[in-house]
Amino acid sequence: MKTNKTKLWMTAFIALFLAIFTSGCKDEFVGVIGVCPVVVSTDPTNLATGVPLDKVVTVTFNEKMNPLTIIPSAFILQEAAKSAGASNSTAVAIAGAMTYNASNYSMTFTPTSVLKANTIYSGTVKSTVKDQMGNALQTDYVWTFTTSANLSPKVIASDPANNATGVFLNKIVTATFNVPMDPASISASTYTLMNGMIPVAGAVSYAGGMAFFTPSVPLTASTLYTATVTKGAKDATGTTMTSDFVWSFTTGSVSAPKVLSTLPLNLATGVVLNSTASATFSEAMDPTKITSLTFTVMNGTTLVPGAITYSGVIATFTPTSLLLSGTTYTAKITTGAKNIAGVSLANDYVWSFSTKSTLGPLGVDLKSAGNFGILAGVGVTNAAGFSEIHDMDCGISPGLRSSFTGFPPAIIVNGSIFASDDIAPPGVAAMLTQAKLDLTNAYLFAEGASSPAPATVAGDQGGKTLAPGIYKSTSTLLIQSGNLTLDAQGDANAVWIFQIASDFTTVGGAGGNVILAGGAQAKNVYWQTGSSATIGDYTIFKGNVLALTSITMNSHATAQGRMLARNGAVVLTSTNIITKP
Repeated sequence: MKTNKTKLWMTAFIALFLAIFTSGCKDEFVGVIGVCPVVVSTDPTNLATGVPLDKVVTVTFNEKMNPLTIIPSAFILQEAAKSAGASNSTAVAIAGAMTYNASNYSMTFTPTSVLKANTIYSGTVKSTVKDQMGNALQTDYVWTFTTSANLSPKVIASDPANNATGVFLNKIVTATFNVPMDPASISASTYTLMNGMIPVAGAVSYAGGMAFFTPSVPLTASTLYTATVTKGAKDATGTTMTSDFVWSFTTGSVSAPKVLSTLPLNLATGVVLNSTASATFSEAMDPTKITSLTFTVMNGTTLVPGAITYSGVIATFTPTSLLLSGTTYTAKITTGAKNIAGVSLANDYVWSFSTKSTLGPLGVDLKSAGNFGILAGVGVTNAAGFSEIHDMDCGISPGLRSSFTGFPPAIIVNGSIFASDDIAPPGVAAMLTQAKLDLTNAYLFAEGASSPAPATVAGDQGGKTLAPGIYKSTSTLLIQSGNLTLDAQGDANAVWIFQIASDFTTVGGAGGNVILAGGAQAKNVYWQTGSSATIGDYTIFKGNVLALTSITMNSHATAQGRMLARNGAVVLTSTNIITKP
């Protein structure tokens, strides 16, 4: 009986030993255990969203792996849609570089190019990867994540540069980012300057994609400083930097000249349109270094033309023409500006200011309707003569191309004719539908404009001069007994809106023209007409007509503007010319 029990026990032990030996994983110390290599974490995690496009993918294992098995074929990253239903042998991997870190059991995959925005990707770690004892991953490890539309925020440049020497003692330390950042995340806790172990006191700010650290007092001469932007800094979408950015520099013994004050002041508002921009320096500068190359004023990305003068310690920029209303300008004096001894500014000096509000009401946004010199509902006709439309399209909707007549002899210069039944190019009908919708919205906006309060007008406006504003007629409106002058009073952005309840007519002969003065622009004049408009014989007309019904241009009438009819037709009677405002 005892012998049988012994035999049974020995049989069971041998069976267990063989099961472990054949199906378990070898351990480098005890030879055999039941633990195999597994993936314990990934970055991005499974089902993660908002992953930056330049993400480096990391896979961490539970034990030290054999680096010879961490090779490109052992990891596949691909668009998840492309992997659906595909076998491992047919999967097309995204190109990239792989590395292995034995100290933390992790491998990283760096794609050769940035990933696609808003795309689901799948990562696959193949079962060919093995640990130090030759034990393989028991099955492929697969997970997915979704990208955002952004790159990871990071510092792409610093001033001073890393390891720079001879840095000015009054240097403002800057870091430039690759994407717009959340200003609230750029603070004394995320941007620091250290003198060894001692924090440097200073002010932290952010503007224009750059972080600024302005020391409270000049830096110490011949001293090594270390600046750090931590990964607590976030971009505008809330994505943090992937790692701290650290750089060092050594000061010299010289303080640079600097800008003490400016006119207009930084962030000033309500600046008059005939203003100059000036900067006062801390010491005398080399006049030959204060030029249009070192002192600029910009309207967005457009360089403002002007003249540079220097006297005493003040540099002045005088614009060639008046500034635009309701506009923010940015002035800059670069480090190319130097003092008499040849020492440059420590940093570019940048400030901004905004001009006073535009005279008159807000402009009417025509949106896609603004692409058209003529836009009609049921027909466009050129009755006689060689009419011309310049630098704009002509369109009709819902009318058909057969309702375009007299083209030629009328011609479109640098533009095209579109009708709602055009089959080529694709999408014409939808484009015209949108344009008509934009016209309707613009018409309703003009009709309802109420700030500043409309001035009531009636009858003939010939011989008058009108300032920017809203002018409301409760019936018809005429320009007949003389020319109507629209005076912008020096404001090139000035706007006029005429709200006309019924018909609008200009009558050529003794007058009937629209004259622009004081910098006024035809593109900023809107004639909202509750019925139909007629531009009289030989009239010189300016502005955009937004008519509910129809528009007629009589013989030899010309317009710098647009003829936009919501429901009716536009008729060119004889030899009319329309140019883009």
